[in-house]
Amino acid sequence: MTALSLILPGVVLALGAVFLVAAFRPQHARLGDALAVLSDVAPASVSTGEAAPSGGLDRLGEWWVRSRRVVAPVDLERQLRLRGRSLTRHYAYKLLCGAAGFVLPLVTGLVLWLGLGEAPLMPFVLSLALAIVGFVVPDLMLRGASAEANEDATEALLAFFDLVTLERLANQSGTQALHAAAALSDVPVFADIRGALERARLQQRAPYNDLKELGRELDLPALRDLADVMRLDESGASLSTALRARVKELRDGHLTAMKMAASDVSERMTMWMVIPSLVFGLFFLVPPLLTLVSSG
Repeated sequence: MTALSLILPGVVLALGAVFLVAAFRPQHARLGDALAVLSDVAPASVSTGEAAPSGGLDRLGEWWVRSRRVVAPVDLERQLRLRGRSLTRHYAYKLLCGAAGFVLPLVTGLVLWLGLGEAPLMPFVLSLALAIVGFVVPDLMLRGASAEANEDATEALLAFFDLVTLERLANQSGTQALHAAAALSDVPVFADIRGALERARLQQRAPYNDLKELGRELDLPALRDLADVMRLDESGASLSTALRARVKELRDGHLTAMKMAASDVSERMTMWMVIPSLVFGLFFLVPPLLTLVSSG
């Protein structure tokens, strides 16, 4: 075993630690957002497709998106917006996972060759296969977490409805209540709502159509219902009562959906609880059956 074979694993581990620290290193706030917070102004939200690069990962993803002319599917863009992740950051994760899958077999083969003198068969083919798998892994993880993202978005919307109701009870107009409630959180749904409200304000129009369009883009029917209820403010109807009634209906529906999901999980757990009981019962049935067969 040579000195290089002793040093190389340590170098690989050190590089892995450096990459992990760089990936999870906290990012500094943008100067514009920091000044906006100090001046009591809500920082402007940045859309998913137009997020400015804030680090090496974003620059890597932006290079790939621009060079390959990537156009995100509608479902992928919706999931990214619900998770608060930009398209460039998502493709940066895909490139990093693909690079890790490509390098891992090569490094393993090099270590085995230097340490044991045995080169593994076809490390390059395995590297290509793992690179493809690694490139697809972020998409699979995002798709697997879609149900959780939808549930989080629904709960955030219900909280937003409560905040709008409280602002309305404080004698705010419908538009003022929407702006004040949307400025109280930085979760992705609130940021998208702030963006829709800001666009409507700049174009000097009522924000209800923008909210309905946002609800269609994010596939959030509750947001479209909120826009319809808030439109009653233009006709002078009692907005607070209608809001509270609609929020109660949405919360009851959300609670029913959660109960049904919990019931499905309980049914799946019941099957796995029955299998050990059947195996335990077979321990008592098999010996008498073997005795009967042997005596016959």
